[in-house]
Amino acid sequence: MRPVGGPPVLVTGATGRIGSAVVDLLTGAGVPVRALVRRAESAATLPADVEVVTGDLTAPGSLDAALHGVGAVFLVWTAPPQTAPAVVDRLAAHARPVVYLSAPHRTPHPFFQQPNPMAALHAGNERLIADAGLDATIVRPGMFASNALSWWAAAIRGDGVVRWPYGAAETAPVDDRDVAEVVARILREGGHVGGDYVLTGPESLTQAAQVRIVGDALGRRLTYEEMTPDEFRNAVPEAARPAVDMLLAAWNAATGRPAYVTSTVADLLGRPTRTFRQWATDHAPAFTGS
Repeated sequence: MRPVGGPPVLVTGATGRIGSAVVDLLTGAGVPVRALVRRAESAATLPADVEVVTGDLTAPGSLDAALHGVGAVFLVWTAPPQTAPAVVDRLAAHARPVVYLSAPHRTPHPFFQQPNPMAALHAGNERLIADAGLDATIVRPGMFASNALSWWAAAIRGDGVVRWPYGAAETAPVDDRDVAEVVARILREGGHVGGDYVLTGPESLTQAAQVRIVGDALGRRLTYEEMTPDEFRNAVPEAARPAVDMLLAAWNAATGRPAYVTSTVADLLGRPTRTFRQWATDHAPAFTGS
């Protein structure tokens, strides 16, 4: 267990969805945290006892001060791949354990095996980390439950009709809080070097079933209306087409077979993995704008 008052843990992406939750969990456990932010003003949402340093993964030289004297690093990659070799060199120079937030691109399920630029970026970063000989732990969340908010909240606040493709495609959405708790546990405990953890929710659910579950949490009957892939593609801005094509390919490949499900969250945390229904119930106000 990392001692209270010991070297700080450096958290990159500290104001993001997972990074901010990891910061809260570590500070709540008495672990000193150093948060890397691009702009000092963005740290206003962080706990008052967090040490804030400015730096940027696109400017590797800016990381030296942030890395000095830390006991471990939580690396959330938020930059193009060009500077990754220099960033990993800096990490290796300080010889600190690294927990890297990646993706399940090694998972033998067709959902995760479709062409995916982000998966390629993560795979490249993992090769750099391995070649540098870093003491690394790789955490691989699958589909996040919180995607339901960004995808469906607007329709739910409107007429309650969710128009979406591949309603029969099954995924196992993982609660962001479970991902953050796993990361924080690894950073606190140590002893996970070489670990490669795929994190999913506890059950395989079709996308249409997920919409129904959100409706149950809201006490409303929501309607799922199937869209064709072309209708979906044409409904998004041109700039979003590559990401949409990636998702369409993954959902198409997943249709007709259960999602890939692991027990890793429960195994590491010693408690049941949160279900999508739990997540939807806890986040119901966010769907209504309350």
